[in-house]
Amino acid sequence: MPQKLSLTLTTSDDDGPGPDQRWSTWTTVTKGQRGPMPRPDWVVTAAAALDTELGVLKTGKEADVFLVERAVPDDPAQSSLLAAKRYRSPDHRQFHRDSTYTDGRRVRRTRDQRAVEDRRSAWGRAVRATQWADAEFTTLGTLWDAGAPVPYPVQVDGTELLMEFVGSVDDDGVAVAAPRLDRSRPDAAELSDWFDQLYAAMSVLARLGWAHGDLSPYNVLVDDGRLVVIDLPQVVDLVANPAGPELLHRDCRTVCRWFAARGLEIDADEVFADLLAQAW
Repeated sequence: MPQKLSLTLTTSDDDGPGPDQRWSTWTTVTKGQRGPMPRPDWVVTAAAALDTELGVLKTGKEADVFLVERAVPDDPAQSSLLAAKRYRSPDHRQFHRDSTYTDGRRVRRTRDQRAVEDRRSAWGRAVRATQWADAEFTTLGTLWDAGAPVPYPVQVDGTELLMEFVGSVDDDGVAVAAPRLDRSRPDAAELSDWFDQLYAAMSVLARLGWAHGDLSPYNVLVDDGRLVVIDLPQVVDLVANPAGPELLHRDCRTVCRWFAARGLEIDADEVFADLLAQAW
C-alpha cells in the first residue's frame, strides 16, 4: 500500500518552532547547495518558513526518508511538502559496496579526497557521511536540467537532502506517497507505456555517460501514470568506472525481467546495446 501520513497545520508561537519543527534551513545553505534554476514555483524560500516533520516515508540500508512540510505560518500560498532523505554515517549503514560505485569519482577538494581515501580518520568518516548526499543532490540537479523524470532537488545540507515529495494529498488532508513500480499492477497498455518512459529515463542517463547502477522496480515511483526514478547516489560513470558497463547491463536485466514477468518481453541485451551506443 502507498505510504500515507496525516498533515498538520503549520503554526508557531513567540517562543519559536514547536515540537518536530525547526526554522527553514533554506537561508543557512549556500547557493551551490540549492537546486537548479529556474526553480519550480512551489519551492518555499522565505526565511520565515518553518520545517515541520510529519513522519517516516521510507527506511533503507543507507538512509531514511521523512515527510517534511516547509511553510510560512498563516500563509497557505507558501507551503510545500518535501522528502527529507537523511544519510547515516558509514559506521551505521548497511550498504558496504561504496568502492564499486565510487571508482572514478572525485570530490571537489583535494583535502576531502585524501580524507575519503583514509577510512580510519574521523575527518574521513565525516566526509564520507556527506559524500553520498552531495553526490545524489548533484546528480538530481543535472538530470532535472536534462529533462529526466526525477524529483526536483531543493537543497542539500550535510547528510540531509531535501527534494520534491512525489505523491498527492487526498480530500482528508492525508499525504499519499506515490507507489513503487514493484507494487503496481498495470494493464497491457500501461505496461508498454511505462517501459517506454523508463527506457527514455535510462537514455537520458546514458547520454550523460551514466548508469543508474542500482535500477529496479523498488526505486521507480508511479505518480498518476508518470514514472519517477529515485535513489540516485550511486550513479556511475560508464567510462571512468571500470564496473560501469556491467552495472548498466545489470540495470537492463533487472528492468526487463520485471516487464517480462508481466507479459512484455523485452530483450535486455538489445536495450543494453542501444543505451551503450547512446553513451558514445
